[in-house]
Formats: sequence, C-alpha cells, structure tokens
Amino acid sequence: MTNLNKQSNPTSLPYSVWPVEAMARLEREAADALGITLFELMQRAGDAAFAQLRALWPDAQHWLILCGHGNNGGDGFIVARLAQSAGLTVTVIACEGSKPLPEEADQARDAWLAAGGVIHDPSYVWPDGIEVIVDALLGTGLNRAPNAPYADLIEQANGHAAPVFAVDIPSGLVAANGTAPGAVIAASHTLTFIALKPGLLTGKARDYTGQLHFHALSLDAWLSQQQAPMARFDASSLSGWLKPRKPTSHKGDHGSLAIIGGDHGTAGAIRMTGEAALRAGAGLVRVLTHKDNITPLLTARPELMVQELSDNAVDQALEWADVIVIGPGLGQGEWGKKALQKVENSQKPMLWDADALNLLAISPDKRQNRILTPHPGEAARLLNCKTSEIESDRLHSARELVKRYGGVVVLKGAGTIIASEAGEMAFADVGNAGMASGGMGDVLSGIIGSLLGQKLSLYDAACAGCVAHGAAAEAVSARVGTRGMLATDLFSELYLFVNPEILNKKE
Repeated sequence: MTNLNKQSNPTSLPYSVWPVEAMARLEREAADALGITLFELMQRAGDAAFAQLRALWPDAQHWLILCGHGNNGGDGFIVARLAQSAGLTVTVIACEGSKPLPEEADQARDAWLAAGGVIHDPSYVWPDGIEVIVDALLGTGLNRAPNAPYADLIEQANGHAAPVFAVDIPSGLVAANGTAPGAVIAASHTLTFIALKPGLLTGKARDYTGQLHFHALSLDAWLSQQQAPMARFDASSLSGWLKPRKPTSHKGDHGSLAIIGGDHGTAGAIRMTGEAALRAGAGLVRVLTHKDNITPLLTARPELMVQELSDNAVDQALEWADVIVIGPGLGQGEWGKKALQKVENSQKPMLWDADALNLLAISPDKRQNRILTPHPGEAARLLNCKTSEIESDRLHSARELVKRYGGVVVLKGAGTIIASEAGEMAFADVGNAGMASGGMGDVLSGIIGSLLGQKLSLYDAACAGCVAHGAAAEAVSARVGTRGMLATDLFSELYLFVNPEILNKKE
C-alpha cells in the first residue's frame, strides 16, 4: 500500500467521536459499570501517559512536567510519580487556583508529595538538561484563551528545544471545536483518553496535536456498547461504502451525471469536476458549459460528453441525468443564474458548489435532495456572517447550515465536517496542506457527485467522497510532498481509494 504519511495512525484511533460535554458522564458511568473509582481511572490515565512517553523517548532522563489546577494536572502528578519511581529526574511546576483541587487531582498531588516529590511554582527557573516536556496544564473543559501563568508556561514550553507531550489535549486548544483563542501548546505527540473529542479533529487541531494517540483506559468493551453521536472516517472506512462491482455491470448501472458550469474562461474548473466524476466511477458524464470550452474539454478528456449550456440543453440533461452537479466555474451572471433556476426545481439528487453557493446565499431556500460543499468563505456568505465566525466553531456552523438549507453539508477545511439535517455528523480524518490549492474543491464535487450516481445516499456519498479525496491527496504527498501539489495530481491515486478491494490487497 502507498505510504500515506498520516498525521496519526488510523488503526490506533477509534471511529467514534463524543462531544466534550458528554465526557464527565462517560467517565462516571464507565467507572460505575466497572466498579472502580474516578481516581483509579485517573491512575490508568497516568499509567498510559507514562508508558507512551517511555515508548516515544526511552533514553530521556530529565522530564519537566507542567501541571494545572484540575484533573489534567492530576494526570501530570501521577506521571511525575511514576517517572521518579523509574529513576528519572523529574521537575514539576504547578499552577495554583482560587478553588480547591478536584478530589481525584488532590489525591494525585498528595501521592506525589508523599513520594518525596517537589512542586515548584510557575516563576521557577527551568533547569538545564530538560529532554521532554509533559503538558498537563489545561484539559478538555477550556473554552477561552488561557490566562497567566498558564499562557506564560505555554509560550515557554513552545520556545524550548525539548519535544512536548500533551496529556489528553494540547493546553489552550478548545476540545469542543478545535479553536485556538490564545496561547496553545504545540505538541509533538498528544495522547487522548476514553474518547476522541471534536477539537482534536478539526479547526486548528492539526497545527498543535502533532501525532495523535488514543488510550481507552481499558473501557473498550463498555464504550463499544455506547452510541456515539459523531463519527471519524479515514481510508479504512471506504470498504464499508464501496463494494466490488458485479462482473456483468454496465455503464448504466453506475450513474448518469450532468455537470453544469464553466463560464467563459473557467473551462479548467468544469473539466476537473467532470474528470473527477469519471475517475471515481461514474458511468456517463455530460458537461454543460460555455461554447468556447467545448473543444478544449473534448480534447483534454474525450470520455466526457460536452454540450453548450442552453435552456434546451439543461432541460434535456435534467431529464437524462440521475444526478446533477452545478457550480464549478458557473459565475454569478445571468448565464449561471438561469441555469441554476432550472436546476433548483429538480427533485433528483444534486450537489451545489462554488458560484451555485454564492447565488444560493443571495436567494436562500431549503431542500432535502441536495449536498452543499462550502469552504469557510462560502459558508460565511450562506450564514451571513464573517469567515472568522465560521472558523470559531466549525461544528456549530455545519449544524446551522443544514438547519437553514437542509440536506447534507460538507464544510471543507482541515478536518472537513459532514453534517446532515437528520443530525448525523462526521469528520473526514484525511488530507494535508497540499490541498490548499486551486481546483481541489472542483475535484471533490466530481467525486461526490459520482458516488451519488452509484446509489450512495447523500450523506454516505459526501462522507465517502471526502475520504477518498483526502486519502488520494495523502498518497500524493507521500510521493512528492505537499508543496506544489495540483488538484489533478489526485487522479493518479484516486483509483486506489474508490476501489478499496484493491487497496486492501496491497496492505
């Protein structure tokens, strides 16, 4: 199998995601079900963190452990005690709070002191020779920028030469949604416990988590009986959606797709969407575009059927097609508006992207047979707000989009979110910075439209399309890196991911 060069090992992470507000309940109910105390659960977290640290840096002899005034700090005190027992040099710096420590964290702190440990205050001058920094400052309850002395310690850790290991979540990163309102630990590795939190998968997460690890604290069996409200998908998920084709199948079995767009000067956008649909397995693809684009498109990709966009052509295409994709290169002039007005009356499955979204923002409507694929700027126009507001809570933004517009929404970006009006939500845990280039969204639209034509539901087509798209980009980056990646480079790897039976053989 192609080396995917992923941010995290997909086999080590669960496919369920839980909101932060559910974590305290999960911990309490799990402890009750297993007949253990919450302190024992904290002890397991400390054990897991210590074991992961030793595995990552077996030769490091001097650990600096930063502890906050909460349960995350309690995990840090346990790690400190275990490290000292193993003969390591341990320096502990802890922040005091205006309230007493939580009971379990207080027990962990007392155990550290009883073992002869020393606690320094945040003003303590860091000693020389620190080889690993353990971040146990702020946990999953954070919802604002860290104050002093936390912010100062975070900045000092980020400026130090030693690698940083984050316990549960990098301090300063908001676990609920992945925003970074202030100083944030830039971890080399993060070990999270019990369940994945949304903020580890979207927003600014990838800038700060480093390699993400997971430990269920021996709650695996109990957790498997709980129904998580959100999901994480990666390349290994594709075989659940995309089954091998019957040997007797023909092009009519795999969807007839009409793609509308490509005004004068934007032939590239509609060509990429059309080819992506073919590469993802569409049976037939008809492109309706500006007349000047017909010859270039047919020359570049003769497998496409290409026609001039006209009222009559749109009517015929809407009758012929199983699925409609509209928007790439459409423009916002009368030419594009007239086409969209015809398409919006169709009851067939459809995907709207690019200028179709910008026109929708001007004349909003709600439909259940449509996938919208906005990037944050388009999402801001659709919700009549600033792009920064979209990025400040991507989960909330995705929910608001499906509430207002119906159907399924793909909110693109690092940690793409797929949400349905029925309440489903998933994170596409794929992709990389090489995808920050023109045309990637056009390719995604073609892939998702193609999978819609192959009889996947709106939600499944959106999820599978995002995963195949991002996984192909990972495969490209493993060969050539991220800088200079082109949207059409994905075609060389896309075969692997829309044919997961081949992918599985290569593994």
